[in-house]
Amino acid sequence: MTVVAAAAMASCGRRGKDPCAPTTFSEQFCQDAVRSGGYFWNGTWYPMVYSNPYPYYYDSYRTFRSNGGQTSPAPAITYGRPGGVERGGFGSTGDGHGSGGEGHGSGSGE
Repeated sequence: MTVVAAAAMASCGRRGKDPCAPTTFSEQFCQDAVRSGGYFWNGTWYPMVYSNPYPYYYDSYRTFRSNGGQTSPAPAITYGRPGGVERGGFGSTGDGHGSGGEGHGSGSGE
């Protein structure tokens, strides 16, 4: 069991930053990851099974922050598809959504 846990932990560093994890949460890219069943990280697709709807991950992030947790979301460019096309399709309008977490307040009412 220890070998399996060590292997899983080692692979986590190679998977990129999950946009739905509380420490690396990104509103736009978490929504897209839940809808798409995975996310791009530096041009590589990482399939993920998100067993809950988006509001669950948003609420987990908000609880983490309200308990004093520190976040460090990745820049939006790292979640882009190969060839420079970002998921979401809204150009620069969505770039700031995951950077501070406070004040945008959308997404939990779905």
